[in-house]
Amino acid sequence: MPLLDWSPSLQLDHPEMDQTHQAFITLLGQTERALAQGAGPSALAYWAELVLHTVGHFGQEDRWMLATGFAPDNCHSRQHAQVLTVLEEVGRLAADIGDFRPMSDCLPGLAQWFVGHVQSMDAALAAHLQQLGFDPSTSTMAHPPAPDHVPMSGCGGNQCTPAPQPATA
Repeated sequence: MPLLDWSPSLQLDHPEMDQTHQAFITLLGQTERALAQGAGPSALAYWAELVLHTVGHFGQEDRWMLATGFAPDNCHSRQHAQVLTVLEEVGRLAADIGDFRPMSDCLPGLAQWFVGHVQSMDAALAAHLQQLGFDPSTSTMAHPPAPDHVPMSGCGGNQCTPAPQPATA
């Protein structure tokens, strides 16, 4: 049984994001199957393809965030960078010294992280893009942020932006 299958709970009703997320899940499954058949060149090739896809996947979301009013150093983009750092290091260990254990150990956590990320940060991003009428193919917005808009440093959801604190007397 695969670590992760596409399900309605992952659908964001944002065609580009949903398609990219489905491709991620497919690559995750291919990597998982290759590792189950034995660590080696096949597993490494699928891992490299997963990492390459993820670089593009996160880059696309990061560009959309910047184009729609997020600060360059927002928590959603920082999380992308952290995950890529881990994926690249795991791939390096397998390629350079033949240590596939981190890859095997990483896959279940990656699948679990992905579900939470899609359902929180990516769901908030999809809602933000929809609210602005953002067209990903042209990067135009029907309802752009106001000129005096303060760039968002949070993720657009409640996962990383602290709740406002009541004023003290």
